Amino acid sequence: MYFILNKKNILYLIIIIVFICASIIPNNYNLYRVVVNNIVEKKPIYRVGINEKKIALGFNAAWDNRDTQSLVDIFNKYDVKTTFFVTGEWVDKYPNDVKYFFDSGHDIGNHSDFHPHVSKISEDKLIKDTLSAEKKIENIIGKKPSLYRAPYGEYSNSMIETLKEKLGYDIIQWDVDSRDWKPEYTSEKIIKGVLNNIDNGSILLFHNGKENTIDALPIILEGILSRGYKIILIKDLIPTGSYIVDNFGEAS
Repeated sequence: MYFILNKKNILYLIIIIVFICASIIPNNYNLYRVVVNNIVEKKPIYRVGINEKKIALGFNAAWDNRDTQSLVDIFNKYDVKTTFFVTGEWVDKYPNDVKYFFDSGHDIGNHSDFHPHVSKISEDKLIKDTLSAEKKIENIIGKKPSLYRAPYGEYSNSMIETLKEKLGYDIIQWDVDSRDWKPEYTSEKIIKGVLNNIDNGSILLFHNGKENTIDALPIILEGILSRGYKIILIKDLIPTGSYIVDNFGEAS
């Protein structure tokens, strides 16, 4: 009996090998991990694997504070809370805004001190930068932030290991980018881009200090809520205790 290696048979052979490997790999092993040069690539949390209609919003605050009151007013109107990821530099400039966000029921996350490229700096510099921002936030809200969102969305294995394992942070990304940071993105584009891509467990990215964001936000919130989603804080969306983040950035 001969076995001809054509494209179809090669595909079958690959499927068989995958099933054999899956049967001998421990159940708690993450099958979705990417391995490069025998090193497992670690991922921050982009979204959460849940069946419930829950999502969370996160605002990066690193520029001005022109819309602080507008943001609080909008969120109060729809009874929604969000997470503001603030840089230490922003905290230095606008400490009262940080306190106002926190006192209004929003969570405060760490967005670094001076917005560096965290995937390219040394571990010592990363720790120093993170702890500096952390101290500034803690001095205002009275507690250490638990979430970290990296500038530029950058990450590396060493960055994740340092922030999570040594400093105790959950590293948060996003699976829905409002793209409100793009000058050419009108409020209509922002609304469409967000509402067309949300799903159970989604984490959204927005920025403060953007006029089109303020215009788009009420319609986005109405659209999310009208579809039966509950908007909760990121810290309440992500799993508690031990969890696995697969290669797609989904935490479970």
